[in-house]
Amino acid sequence: MNIKKNKYSILFAAFVLLFSGSALANEVVHGWDMTSSTVGYFSLAIFALAYLFVMAEEFTHLRKSKPVIIAAGIIWGSIAWVAGQHGMSVEAEQAVRHNLLEYAELMLFLLVAMTYVNSMEERNVFDALRAWLIKSGFGFRALFWITGVLAFFISPIADNLTTALLMCAVIMAVGGDNKKFVSISCVNIVVAANAGGAFSPFGDITTLMVWQKGMVDFWDFFALFVPSAINFIVPAAIMHFAIPDVKPDASGEEVHMQRGARRIIFLFFLTIGTAVSFHNFLHMPPVIGMLTGLGYLQLFGFFLKKTAYLDRAKIDNTENAGRMGDVVAFDVFNPIARAEWDTLLFFYGVVLCVGGLGFLGYLGMASELMYAQWGATSANIAVGILSAIVDNIPVMFAVLTMNPEMSTGQWLLVTLTAGVGGSLLSIGSAAGVALMGQARGKYTFFGHLKWTPAIALGYAASIYVHMQVNSAYFTS
Repeated sequence: MNIKKNKYSILFAAFVLLFSGSALANEVVHGWDMTSSTVGYFSLAIFALAYLFVMAEEFTHLRKSKPVIIAAGIIWGSIAWVAGQHGMSVEAEQAVRHNLLEYAELMLFLLVAMTYVNSMEERNVFDALRAWLIKSGFGFRALFWITGVLAFFISPIADNLTTALLMCAVIMAVGGDNKKFVSISCVNIVVAANAGGAFSPFGDITTLMVWQKGMVDFWDFFALFVPSAINFIVPAAIMHFAIPDVKPDASGEEVHMQRGARRIIFLFFLTIGTAVSFHNFLHMPPVIGMLTGLGYLQLFGFFLKKTAYLDRAKIDNTENAGRMGDVVAFDVFNPIARAEWDTLLFFYGVVLCVGGLGFLGYLGMASELMYAQWGATSANIAVGILSAIVDNIPVMFAVLTMNPEMSTGQWLLVTLTAGVGGSLLSIGSAAGVALMGQARGKYTFFGHLKWTPAIALGYAASIYVHMQVNSAYFTS
């Protein structure tokens, strides 16, 4: 039923676009401020409609990339129509090409990072960590803190979604029958994963966007380490007392990393170093360094494929004989194929939609309201609260497109708030949405909402600590 409604919405939008051409063409362009025009209102409505489908993904099971990709095409199609009527086709083309270039750099960067994470997963790196935690025999309270701390430190390297799913698997395996423990631990994991991603240029798409845009230097991001840690520790300390003081039986599960796993981890760090070096020393886009690092992995993958006989020689018992990774040689294109393509394509739709609204003048209007009237601090705090409801990617891209005049401290503040603000609600981040599915019936929207006051306290504390500890950045 929902898919059918989506088809009707698309047909209706296409109908409006097709038959309202004369009305759109009659709008008068004054400095290309189209915020009060038919095409402006139409584009806003299309984006709002698309985002309603994005927010309803959990219920409709319609992948979030589909509506925003269609919306991007409709928005820029209507812009091109009006621009053509007023001799501004070249300006519109240049604007959309600029957005495409920004998207291409971020998409390729993320694709390489996802490929490395998938390669480590294929080599059983994460499974080995999960098995070690399960068999160690930690109590519930110890496991609550261990999974939280690991989520905090793994998410700056891997993405917060992968990190949260890994830690949740541990929680479910150890305390799956204890609903209270699983629910609170999942809340803790979501908060920790989002907080950990906020202090690293690689920890979240939003931090990556800020770094690649040149708003904050690579090493300056780590000034957010203490505020991010506060954001995690404050609610965790409050939730700690609600965790049952129980020690479950240890499991005997044992998983070994496959050949080459440690070298792939090393190559990943080498790739990050290459990207940073290209950006800081050669003044080239970081994506060039990341793609060079993909070459490292491809060469090593070639070595693993040529020496696959060493893997097959290990198959000497029935326990290992059924493991696919031991039978099939490593192929770098398999991890590439398993990248989060829905996320990458969603990012395309968001960049183009927000870019189109910016071209029409809406982002300039929002920037005037938020950063000129409210002030940078209030605006940046509001960005974090908004990201609990709306995905932080379009919110941050909108801020970057507005490009308000701010100090490094304020750019770090909006990076922090956009990264951790999604923790306020379970639907505010990809990690929260994923865990509601993985721990269905145990970790829920209202179960998370119960701890929102504690999370909000951590949110406020992290902002206060940032403004105190990093006060020097607010003058630069």
